[in-house]
Amino acid sequence: MPLFRLITRLVLALLMIAPVPVLARPVLLISIDGLRPADVLQARQRGLNLPNLTAFLTNGSYADGVVGVLPTLTYPSHTTLITGVSPAKHGILANTTFDPLHVNDDGWYWYAEDNKAQTLWDAAFLARLTTGNVHWPVSVGARHITWNLPQIWRTGHADDRKLVRALSTPGLVTEIEGQRRETYADGKDETLPGDKSRAGFAQSLIRHHQPGFLTVYLTALDHQQHLTGPGSPEAHQTLEAIDTLVGDIVAIERQFHPDAVISVVSDHGFASVDTAINLYRPFIDAGLVTIDAAGKLSGWDATPWATGGSFAIVLARPDDAALRAKVGALLTRLAADPANRIAQVISEPAIAAAGGNPRAAFYVNLKIGAVAAPFLSAGLPLVVPSSAYKGMHGYFPAAPEMRSTFLIAGPGIAKGRDLGEIDMRAIAPTLARAMGATLPGAEKPPLPVLQ
Repeated sequence: MPLFRLITRLVLALLMIAPVPVLARPVLLISIDGLRPADVLQARQRGLNLPNLTAFLTNGSYADGVVGVLPTLTYPSHTTLITGVSPAKHGILANTTFDPLHVNDDGWYWYAEDNKAQTLWDAAFLARLTTGNVHWPVSVGARHITWNLPQIWRTGHADDRKLVRALSTPGLVTEIEGQRRETYADGKDETLPGDKSRAGFAQSLIRHHQPGFLTVYLTALDHQQHLTGPGSPEAHQTLEAIDTLVGDIVAIERQFHPDAVISVVSDHGFASVDTAINLYRPFIDAGLVTIDAAGKLSGWDATPWATGGSFAIVLARPDDAALRAKVGALLTRLAADPANRIAQVISEPAIAAAGGNPRAAFYVNLKIGAVAAPFLSAGLPLVVPSSAYKGMHGYFPAAPEMRSTFLIAGPGIAKGRDLGEIDMRAIAPTLARAMGATLPGAEKPPLPVLQ
């Protein structure tokens, strides 16, 4: 047999057994903060009219629930959604940064430099796709976002608008404000009008720039569920309005990218709450946290770090065995009293196994219905009614109430495929594969959604 024919046959044989390469597609990723999966899966039974979200159930693939990270908070979860790794690896350990003496004025993890893991924006850049972002957490200063409208605020003062303008892609806010003839939403605005503004800016970004990978973050459902509780009439009305916004964004994405893969996710579920736990009280009484004459925090040996429905406990001297024993004994005593609403206390080995905060010596999970109070006043008792919140998240991810949402549709995505319960860390590598990119550091493999 002639050599060239032998070589041809060998090449054809290799092509037949080689994996089919994934075609690069544009990807649109929309996050609806606090969207519970059952609100989509059981929309009709719950009296919800969600035509755009429920369309994913027949036109694409979906999860029955997404098991999140420790803690089930917005910023750690959104960073896992964009990286595919746990908080212990990406470094976004809570919403607010560790600030035991409250000198940072409740500053959040706004800055991308605090994220230690590769993001989908990075992966898209390496795949030679342009990228865009509207309000995604932990995006200030992200290197590989072509058109960036990051999330940040400080006080709610008008100067916050200048801050967003200064930290966005130069000229982008002014450009889109001119196109839309409206002012971009304040960074601290988590209401439905704020979502409408950001959804409109996302549409303009698509229309005028067509990013190959775009992230859009909508906040109003989370905000409303905190105020009135999950499943409340007000929360349902907000979700129905957000469904319309999603439909508007998807429609214009399909106009400019008919081949786009579109995914809707959420960061956590929600639980109704009626009680606040002020863990600072016993820590002050034990001399572990000190306050000055004005009632302000002045020192600490061990301190709670409130994370929604849980507390990370940080030691000032992690190698101090006596301090560790003192704190452990205090937490054991508190957990033994049912009135304190403590469900579980875990220590470093279990925290590490869960991919949680590596700075925490202990992690306290509250019972569903109780919320971790930040330091408000030295005079508050341990257990108080929850007046500020009717709904909360941040509990350990095993709680069924904390399940979040994953929907995906587009060319090449299996239709009507129920993925069952999935791990949140599998979402980012799935989207990377859809855009023809990779996330080699992801802790889970891609989901089986591609046909």
